[in-house]
Amino acid sequence: MIARMSLAQPTTTTTPSEQPASDDKEIVETVARLRRAFDSGVTRPLEWRLSQLKQFAAMLRDNEPAMIEALRQDLGKPEFEAWIGEIGFLMGDVSYAIKHLPKWLKPRKVKTPLAAQPAKARVYSEPLGVVLIIAPWNYPIQLALAPLVGALAAGNCAVIKPSEVAPASSALMAKLIPKYFDRDAVVVVEGGVPETTTLLAQRFDHIFYTGNGTVGRIVMEAAAKHLTPVTLELGGKSPAIVDRDVDLDVAARRIVWGKFFNAGQTCVAPDYVLVHESMEQALIERLRATLRDFYGDDPKQSPNYARVVNKRHHARLSRLLDSGEKVVGGETDVESKYIAPTVLRNVDPGSPAMADEIFGPILPVLTVPDVDAAIRFINERPKPLALYVFTRDKDCAARVLERTSSGGACVNDAVSHLLPPELPFGGVGPSGMGAYHGKAGFDTFTHKKSVLDKPTYVDPSLRYPPYGSDKLKWAKRLI
Repeated sequence: MIARMSLAQPTTTTTPSEQPASDDKEIVETVARLRRAFDSGVTRPLEWRLSQLKQFAAMLRDNEPAMIEALRQDLGKPEFEAWIGEIGFLMGDVSYAIKHLPKWLKPRKVKTPLAAQPAKARVYSEPLGVVLIIAPWNYPIQLALAPLVGALAAGNCAVIKPSEVAPASSALMAKLIPKYFDRDAVVVVEGGVPETTTLLAQRFDHIFYTGNGTVGRIVMEAAAKHLTPVTLELGGKSPAIVDRDVDLDVAARRIVWGKFFNAGQTCVAPDYVLVHESMEQALIERLRATLRDFYGDDPKQSPNYARVVNKRHHARLSRLLDSGEKVVGGETDVESKYIAPTVLRNVDPGSPAMADEIFGPILPVLTVPDVDAAIRFINERPKPLALYVFTRDKDCAARVLERTSSGGACVNDAVSHLLPPELPFGGVGPSGMGAYHGKAGFDTFTHKKSVLDKPTYVDPSLRYPPYGSDKLKWAKRLI
């Protein structure tokens, strides 16, 4: 996107022949066409919004096999991971929005103070206008279309910029979107850095970007020229703390699942583990056994294990394998973009694997003398997108949650805090700003307009000149 974006990792571009591109004139006219559609008022009625969301659901149902195939081509995603992590996730999000949108749209009554009486005060949710959604490659369909749920529910027009690093998914969305959505309200612009740069030069009413912090700064700088609000879904090194008092078998299964789902290319994957020093060896043995249970003796042959997105990222990840002692995995094959599920120990906190988000199937395991040390380790680093703590001690879990800051968190699980639609998803500090999913997505793409409706049948003179001591006395009593 302005150079793709990994949900927080280095960017990758493709050659012009790999993906169609729109020229500057076409992009400018596309944004102008959406602006005209929004200004006409066509997107505001509840009926229009619901119709678009129902078409959204139909698109997912009708094209499930095509989407699964595109995800297989782009990332080697197993069918189960493609469905649960992308298509099924979107189906749930759309269904939730359809069910709750009429309630979300109702003006919210608020109390009117005595000084403003008689009057009625309400908060209205109005659409922002024309929004831009810039998506990454790791969940190329879900992360392009999940923000669209909130944008449409809120009554906006939207430009979607898919990742050029996932060309099959990008092409499929460019083909399907015009068939199912209002063509004057939702469009896909394919391409790479030049197209994204042109898009960012246009005036939008909101920009929703998912990717890395480097590009996030570029997006924010471009948005500032038009005073456009932004949502930045970035990433960071999400830690997993494993306490001494823990169900180690369950912890190992959930860490392995969260880490190696989509070959580790998930923004909220556990990036590294901080384990109590007395539990290190036992945890490593269980991680090893769990990986064998999940993917067999040779994960390269497993139909359940995805691939690294491209050779550039494969080379980047391969360099990280020397950051510690490889106790599980470590095998690579550049031609098939395969990196085995890998666990490292004796990892120096200053090593390359600990410098930036790994965003791949490599899990460093570091030891700490106690949970307080783990908390200090986390707080010395940028705020992560997610944090996981595995413990049977409720006081320990509460201490971790109270003394650390992260976009979201799980106790005794990983990644699954994304599933409840009523839990807003977003980062904090370097891991992002703003949130979405469920009503949070609707709120992201709406302006909360405050309206006071005051009748004319009574018009007290208290607030009008000429002022006097008696009027001031009454004003002090009323306010």
